[in-house]
Amino acid sequence: MPLILSSDTQMVRDTAHDFFKERAPITALRKLRDTNDPDGFSRALWREMAELGWTGFLVPEDHGGTDFGVMGLAQVMEAAGRTLAASALVSTALVGASLLSMAGSDDQKSEHLPPLVAGERLFALALEEGSRHQPYRIATKAEKQGASYRLNGQKVFVLDGHVANFLIVAARTSGGRDNRDGITLFLVPGDAAGVTRPRTIMIDSRNAAQVRLDNVTVGPDAVLGRIDGGADVLDRVLDRARACLAAEILGSAAEAFERTVQYLKDRKQFGVVIGSFQALKHRAARMFCEVEVTRSAVIAACSALDENTNDAAALAVLAKGKANDTLDLCGNEGVQMHGGIGMTDEHEIGFFMKRARVARATFGDTAFCRDRYATLLGY
Repeated sequence: MPLILSSDTQMVRDTAHDFFKERAPITALRKLRDTNDPDGFSRALWREMAELGWTGFLVPEDHGGTDFGVMGLAQVMEAAGRTLAASALVSTALVGASLLSMAGSDDQKSEHLPPLVAGERLFALALEEGSRHQPYRIATKAEKQGASYRLNGQKVFVLDGHVANFLIVAARTSGGRDNRDGITLFLVPGDAAGVTRPRTIMIDSRNAAQVRLDNVTVGPDAVLGRIDGGADVLDRVLDRARACLAAEILGSAAEAFERTVQYLKDRKQFGVVIGSFQALKHRAARMFCEVEVTRSAVIAACSALDENTNDAAALAVLAKGKANDTLDLCGNEGVQMHGGIGMTDEHEIGFFMKRARVARATFGDTAFCRDRYATLLGY
């Protein structure tokens, strides 16, 4: 597997880097935070991303997308990670588009994918029910009532859940709370009767929501995929999510590293630049090595997912686990090597450390990734 980008993918990468640098610098995230923007991201910027075609990278051509693949979207997300850009890329262009494309019926695809690609409809996966990522631990119930279903339960950490037009809810139609079998996915309008979804603002200034479902009634056309078979599609979609989020994390880690190296070149102490101190050189060298190893892991995972190889799931979770640790390292070291100014809100390096905490928990922290990797390899 060649760990290089094609010319088309490189073009997407370059375009995305220029776009986010110009249109969504960290100052834009700071403004969203300080003004308590009700959406948590710029709708205008989201429409521009749709015009560039990024929302359709994981959508088939016959439903308005380009089917450019995981590798293409990963380049966009890596660029977004460099400026910590807040957007609906993860919730809608990545997870929502993948779930609809993989599990949706022809009618569901025709109804939902074109407006998704156009940037007119947002989706959010309502999966998590605890403080850690456990995709099969589902207590939310979906009880059959004639031809319809009645949903009851609570979800946490629902990315962009407070603004999503549709929630994709993982509910249990059979089996016990921790059983892999018996999970079914439902498309639920965000404004459906019985749905409450207060917004929470996380430490990285991004969106999440707590979703409560009280006797929410949906018809049989709301079922996404097979009854009791939701785990099969969830596994595939979460593999994509982990690989692309690893790409975003890589972008953040690389940016934190580069900013720190520049500071080491500029800051003087005792009449010399602090980058000349051997101890700081060693720490910077370690950061560089970890960033490059993570880059290789991300490219390998995205390539495997696009090619549908047998080791794609293992490579995806490996990339996410490695990226978690790399951003932790670069975020922490960045703040420490900037010294006192790095601890202030006025300086931007601290934003990367905060993002590391939330990104690590999303779709699996390092402990989860190691356990799943071992399980996939038969241990």
